[in-house]
Amino acid sequence: MNAWKPIIMVLLAIGMMSCATAKLNSIDPTSPNPVVEVVKNVREAVVQIRVEAKVTVQNYRNPFFDDPFFRQFFPQQPNEQTRPVVSMGSGFIYEYNPSTREAFIMTNNHVVEKGREGTITVTMADKATYTATVVGLDPNTDIAVIKMTVKEDEKVTVTPLGDSDKLEIGEWAIAIGNPFSEGLDRTVTLGVISATSRANLNLGDNSPIYQDYIQTDAAINAGNSGGPLLNIKGEVIGINSALASNNGGNVGIGFAIPINLAKRVVDDLVASGKVSRAYIGILPQEITPDIQESFQLKEVSGVLVSKVEKESPAEKAGLQVGDVILEINGEKVSSVPKFRIAIATAKIGQEIPLTITRDNKMKTVKITLEAFPDDSVASTDTNKGGVATGISVEAIDSAVAKRMNITGDKGVVVSKVEPNSPAAKSGLRVGFIIHSIEGTEVNSPKEFASVLETAKTSMEKENRKTIRLYVIDTNKQPSFMVLRFE
Repeated sequence: MNAWKPIIMVLLAIGMMSCATAKLNSIDPTSPNPVVEVVKNVREAVVQIRVEAKVTVQNYRNPFFDDPFFRQFFPQQPNEQTRPVVSMGSGFIYEYNPSTREAFIMTNNHVVEKGREGTITVTMADKATYTATVVGLDPNTDIAVIKMTVKEDEKVTVTPLGDSDKLEIGEWAIAIGNPFSEGLDRTVTLGVISATSRANLNLGDNSPIYQDYIQTDAAINAGNSGGPLLNIKGEVIGINSALASNNGGNVGIGFAIPINLAKRVVDDLVASGKVSRAYIGILPQEITPDIQESFQLKEVSGVLVSKVEKESPAEKAGLQVGDVILEINGEKVSSVPKFRIAIATAKIGQEIPLTITRDNKMKTVKITLEAFPDDSVASTDTNKGGVATGISVEAIDSAVAKRMNITGDKGVVVSKVEPNSPAAKSGLRVGFIIHSIEGTEVNSPKEFASVLETAKTSMEKENRKTIRLYVIDTNKQPSFMVLRFE
């Protein structure tokens, strides 16, 4: 019996420890549910956004009915017509000034981009409605800020903003928004963070250039865009923006813009109505296993410099084609999207060290960031008092062009066409390549802006109302298109 005594004592000790551990890990049914607490504190900060606007669309015109014989029998249809459009989404109040009663709302660019030409109506949790105005839009990240002035007795809830850089895959994620219709306002869904740093997603013609999405399986559907993604502390960690689906509904793959990226963009939008970005002037290329082997790199990481622009910060610092950038300011560069965001969100004028490898030798290059040039030119914003065309263009080798599978060595790519503009009325579409304006070739956004301004001046001097473009459409068919100014 004495021989068994030590063994019995050990077993009793283990049993007591197991009981204690089980007691510690047990759920106290009387403690508050953390998800419920988050919803109570934040839900009323989520608003519903309704945008009403009018757009001009081209009518199909059958050339058969242009014959003079048929004109007497068939009434002529207008070439274009204006029709109303309504878009709905979500947003959340992130800042409120009690003295001015101004509430600032974060949402998506694609939710409110037509709001400048139309009406934005915001519905609060208590059903009170307000007319909001656009503070700033940034299609390159799909972020927007709108604001409204509320009544003195309006109860305003403000969402606290978290730190998306500290996210862990597998932690809880709570989404709140207005899916599908007005009857489902402030719907709450629960899931986890499925992944981070998702990029190179094709989200249609207006896919953001800068992508660093949080992926979640918390249900996100049409109408949830612009709503908050929250952590278990009730802090906003992302702006719900898109979903991957083959049926238009939630299948457990939703995407949110990290709040740390949004903070940087929002600060600029509130300060000046636009985003000021830094650049260094290279064309970065993703590192593949083949490139890793060819350049004898230790891992599939970093970005390869495939082009250095003339007179750019990169050229001034001595960066060369074939260099591989491994770190920016001491932070590892894992991919091209991460590289773009790291540079674009840095401060203009800041000198930062780049750790590169060149000819199998490590080297540090110090580079001074400059303001991003007009890589994207919106003529509606840069017409200097002249007539607006409504065209935004990108370089033929830009990230936007690559995402649209556009290749070539001449012209500029149309990245945006403003509604109701001369460009929209001419039939110009996103993805078209503009080769020339009034017979003068344009091979960069800067040339496009310069030649367009010259064409506008000539048009006004000659008392004309048209500007001629030579374009290649998305089916690679060339044609002349005419911008008419009424």
